Amino acid sequence: MLGAINSVIRCVIGVLMAKKESIYRQVEAEIKSVTEGEGNTIANMASISCLLNMAFDDFFWVGFYLVDPDIEDELVVGPYQGTLGCLRISYNRGVCGAAAKTGKTQIVDNVHEFTGHIACDSNTNSEIVVPVHNKVGRLIAVLDIDSTQFSTFDHIDKLWLEKIVNMVFKK
Repeated sequence: MLGAINSVIRCVIGVLMAKKESIYRQVEAEIKSVTEGEGNTIANMASISCLLNMAFDDFFWVGFYLVDPDIEDELVVGPYQGTLGCLRISYNRGVCGAAAKTGKTQIVDNVHEFTGHIACDSNTNSEIVVPVHNKVGRLIAVLDIDSTQFSTFDHIDKLWLEKIVNMVFKK
């Protein structure tokens, strides 16, 4: 009996993962179509934020924090879709700061358990933050996506979001 239940659970998870990949495949094509030939970073970030936000029901806040050229190790809010975001984030604070500081994508299943988490919106329960580098490899921003659900993000999100930001900003 337990084996049958586990098989059903694995099947359901497989279907959900396939659906997520299908959505990413579609939104990647849309982002490529919209951003191809557009050299303005802010315009591209605004388009990516909009299209990702529209594609996924579980995405509560989607946007970019830009590296502030005037203040060392600090991010400033950029184009986004969602509720009011934090205006500034130090590299030493929060999930966005950790991604900027380490240069690595951060996936947090429960932000309330993340040491130093910044509660820009108390409805956020899970988060993924992807560092964004330009074509010479310099960090220019982080892509921050929040969900009201716990454990929304996984390796599939990481793979596709990294692919999307690299496609647009490393060209």
